Amino acid sequence: MVKTILVVDDEEKLRNLLCRIIRAEGYEVVEAGTIKEGMKLLGQKQVDVILCDVKLPDGNGVQFVSTIKPLYPCVEIILLTAYGNVADGVQAMKNGAFDYIMKGDDNDKILPLLNKALEKVQLQKRIEQLEQQVGKRYNFESILGSSPAIQDAINLSKKVAPTDATVLLLGETGTGKEVFAQAIHHASKRIGKPFMALNCSAFGKDLLESEIFGHKAGAFTGAIKDKKGLIEEANTGTLFLDEIGEMHIDLQSKLLRVLETGEFIKVGDTKATKVNVRIIAATNRDLQQEVRDGKFREDLFYRLNVFTISLPSLRERKKDIPLLAAHFLKIFALKINRHVDSMSPEFLEQLQKHHWKGNIRELKNVMERAVILADGNQLHLNHLPIDMQSVIPVDNSNPLSAFSLVTVEKTHIQKVLDYCKGNKTEAAKLLNIGLTTLYRKLEGTEG
Repeated sequence: MVKTILVVDDEEKLRNLLCRIIRAEGYEVVEAGTIKEGMKLLGQKQVDVILCDVKLPDGNGVQFVSTIKPLYPCVEIILLTAYGNVADGVQAMKNGAFDYIMKGDDNDKILPLLNKALEKVQLQKRIEQLEQQVGKRYNFESILGSSPAIQDAINLSKKVAPTDATVLLLGETGTGKEVFAQAIHHASKRIGKPFMALNCSAFGKDLLESEIFGHKAGAFTGAIKDKKGLIEEANTGTLFLDEIGEMHIDLQSKLLRVLETGEFIKVGDTKATKVNVRIIAATNRDLQQEVRDGKFREDLFYRLNVFTISLPSLRERKKDIPLLAAHFLKIFALKINRHVDSMSPEFLEQLQKHHWKGNIRELKNVMERAVILADGNQLHLNHLPIDMQSVIPVDNSNPLSAFSLVTVEKTHIQKVLDYCKGNKTEAAKLLNIGLTTLYRKLEGTEG
């Protein structure tokens, strides 16, 4: 895309010279003789860089910068002056000018400076684009589903997001608890501040304490320097503690202190560190039962249980499965550059029949695998894991049905396909059968 430069100068000869130099480099140039004309052009054209004289008939270029930057933050402004002084130069840079140079001070400097300004513009636009993508990724609109159960969870999350209330997310593994935590953070007044996440089940007691609260050098063997914990890294932002039910009861008292006083003590330290952090916790456990069993502090439970949101399992929102599957299909087809854009009715039917113990995470994995195995533009039954295909009716009341020759054969074929990463030609060679025979067996037309 051609870059556009706006030249604002009341000296027509100099303005024409600058425009010719810049156009010769392949840039589009628009010109104005006054600030008013320049403002009008900014409203009509997408300008990347402005070259502006300091002294103009209707105003001052230094002040013009302070007017433009709030309105067009990605536009860079280079000021030109015949009467340079240090005070003006300093004020211009404070107002947001890219640079401030003397007119006629070697026109060869203009183009390199212009190119640097354009590089900064491109970087700013890229950052802005990425920020928009991140915001879109983590907003509530990115949570797919129209079933009442998921909509109730979304509506509750939207209500609590603007507050600083502690949130407890309940739900089975794979129901999207971290996605909800991110969405709550990005809809809060803490947006733009740190969001730190930690799975409490991934660490033993001592390591978890160090990860959350940090430590001082010499606190234990191997602690050669001070380390900030995630709770300090998340200061002014949000700390998401997944699987909070797995936290050792000795550490629960330290977390309780943070919730009550905003203070904690690092491992090996003697003085408290103060933080301003919002806690969002999540668990797939029944914390009330854990309290009764003496595995979870009752006072911490009540501190965490300020605002509870229950996330539904995929079994409770089966009407959302086609929408979620189509979403993952699009993502993975793009990721591996495959033209796969639809699912057969039988494929979708099996998705909706499945129990989904792993919830959305399991569906995501199944869809990724199916796209990898696909050799056409549509997903079929044989692209599902063997235990999900159910092409051959199995009598669940008869445990011996699992030993039928057809079932055993299909299971073996699927294992070989998995080993070959979906390469049917390679699988046929390993099975010592023809490729056509393999297709017939996969489609269930040959016993």
